[in-house]
Amino acid sequence: MSKIAIFGDVHSNIDAFDAVLADAASLGAGEYMSTGDIVGYNADPGECMARMRELGCPVVMGNHDYYVSKNLDLSDFNPHAAKVVEWTRGRLSEADLEELGALPFTYTGRGVTVVHATMDSPSGFGYVFDNFQAAASFMNQRTPICFHGHTHCPMIFEHSMTGVFRIDPLELPSGVFTLRPGRKYFINVGSVGQPRDGDPRASYAVYDSVARTVEFRRVAYDIAAQQAKIRAAGLPERLAERLAAGM
Repeated sequence: MSKIAIFGDVHSNIDAFDAVLADAASLGAGEYMSTGDIVGYNADPGECMARMRELGCPVVMGNHDYYVSKNLDLSDFNPHAAKVVEWTRGRLSEADLEELGALPFTYTGRGVTVVHATMDSPSGFGYVFDNFQAAASFMNQRTPICFHGHTHCPMIFEHSMTGVFRIDPLELPSGVFTLRPGRKYFINVGSVGQPRDGDPRASYAVYDSVARTVEFRRVAYDIAAQQAKIRAAGLPERLAERLAAGM
C-alpha cells in the first residue's frame, strides 16, 4: 500500500475520528500512523482508545496521553486541560492507562518519522510555530519526512540548502503538496478532534510514498453530537464552544 493516513490530536472525539477513518478508507489508505494525543479535551476517551487498538497502527506519546497515564501533579497545567485529564483518568481502564503509558515518544518506519511535538526534545512537548523552532527539529531528524502535531494547526516546514521555509497548506490550490528530492520536511497534520486554525472540520493528511505527495484533508463531522457529550459529562463549556469555532 502506498497511501498512509497520518492523523493525530484525536482528543477523545470519536465523532471526528470515525469521520476521518471513513474518509481515509474512501481514498484507499491502507495504513495509518498517529502523532499522538488520543485522549484529552473531549468526551469519548474509551471509545477512541478502542478504535485506535482496532487499527493496530503506530502511535506516539502525546502530552495528554502522558499526563493521563502517568498520574502526575497537574498544578502547572491549564485548568481546563487539568480537569479533563482527571476526568479522563476516571473513564479509562487500567489496561487503557498502561497502554497509553507505554507509547514511545517517536516512531520510525516506512521511511518516515512520527513525533507528537519536536524532534530535538520529543518528551518536552515544545511547540513549533516558526522556522527557527522547526530548525531545531531538523537537526535531529534522520529521515526525509517527519510528521507531527501538537499545535492543532496543519503546516509544512521545508529544509533545503538555503534554509528553512514555512508553507501554509491553505495556500495549496488542491491541498496536495509534492515533496521535492534532496529536501527534508517537518509536517504538521493538524488535529482530528480539536482544530485550532479557524476551520472546525477534522484535519489529517494522506502520504503517498509512490507519488511523493502529502494531501491535507478536512472532514466535516457531527460537531453538535460531540458538544452534547461534553456538556453531559460536565466538562468545561469552553471545550464545547471551541469545536464549532475551530479555535
